[in-house]
Amino acid sequence: MPLTKKKTPMTEKTNNSPMSRPEPLFEAGRPAAPDTDEIGDEREDELFEHFNVVADKGQGLLRLDKFLATRLENTSRNRIQAAADAGNILVNGQPAKSSYKVKPLDRISIVLPYPPRELEIIAEEIPLDIVYEDDFLIVVNKAAGMVVHPGHGNYTGTLVNALTFHLRGLPLFEQGDMRAGLVHRIDKNTSGLLVVAKDERTHAFLARQFYDHSIRRIYHALVWGNFEEDEGTIEGNIARSTTDRMRMAVFPPDGPVGKHAVTHYRVLKRFGYVTLVECRLETGRTHQIRVHMESIGHPLFNDERYGGDRILKGTTFSKYKQFVENCFAAMPRHGLHALSLGFVHPQSRQEVYFESEYPADFAACIAKWEGYTAARHTFEGDE
Repeated sequence: MPLTKKKTPMTEKTNNSPMSRPEPLFEAGRPAAPDTDEIGDEREDELFEHFNVVADKGQGLLRLDKFLATRLENTSRNRIQAAADAGNILVNGQPAKSSYKVKPLDRISIVLPYPPRELEIIAEEIPLDIVYEDDFLIVVNKAAGMVVHPGHGNYTGTLVNALTFHLRGLPLFEQGDMRAGLVHRIDKNTSGLLVVAKDERTHAFLARQFYDHSIRRIYHALVWGNFEEDEGTIEGNIARSTTDRMRMAVFPPDGPVGKHAVTHYRVLKRFGYVTLVECRLETGRTHQIRVHMESIGHPLFNDERYGGDRILKGTTFSKYKQFVENCFAAMPRHGLHALSLGFVHPQSRQEVYFESEYPADFAACIAKWEGYTAARHTFEGDE
């Protein structure tokens, strides 16, 4: 199994650092190099940088196309290879082939003959659940189903659109930056707390805490199966799956593929066939809790992307099947909630801590499992 799982007491200091995620580079139907019909524009010889990254000091030798495939969202290796063939991928300023082996500290950039798509950030009057707000920052309890910032397929109705309206007049939110004020993010169908900076100084101060792993974040997750131990730690690098680009995957923690990721967990309640766990992150990788839990055989309840949207544990009785379907209907998304958030305030330099209640769907699903556990003999004995 490409990870390590060890029984480790949970530490008080919770770590989490944001992962920089690029937007999709190659829009559908748009070539990596210009068609001849497009040549003639006065900027035909000008190339625009769409993406750049510097390989880590510990980067192992890895093909350039494989290296980029783990870092570019919605971009296939074929498209990366086509871009390399067209001379659009540079390593240390020079065009490189897709077979080039990436070395430590290589600077890799993708240049294309058209400027990056500029998204117009529209201020939208969308209701926000504001947990706390002062002159420096705002803490928001994001609802499941809301995308954090605009991107491919989600150009309106996002948290950034709502924040741009709510914080209109502040310089940081007048520049049309789709990540203005955001220090971290959570998945669309994950509910819970996010902190947003109102000015550059606050943003830098909070970002440094994420970088230093001093932000305290706790998630509660409902997962399939029962655990032998009461707590533990999952270690395994995370990168985009090589077989399904909509999923992330776990790779060996000492290997060259993926970003280092560590998740600590602790059992809160056992319901027999599902378990409520608390998760604390040392790192903040894409889908970290979801893919780490799936990798040890405990996918999140009703997580369609990682196989949790079907019955994985339990009985063959029809009443049990109907019960699980009712739970899926009560919480039509994966069971993950960003419960709490703690950090040092940029003005007072004192640690502040915020906690949110379970959203209605998450609470309803847990209540159903509590009721099922209490009356389990009824469900399993009437067939």
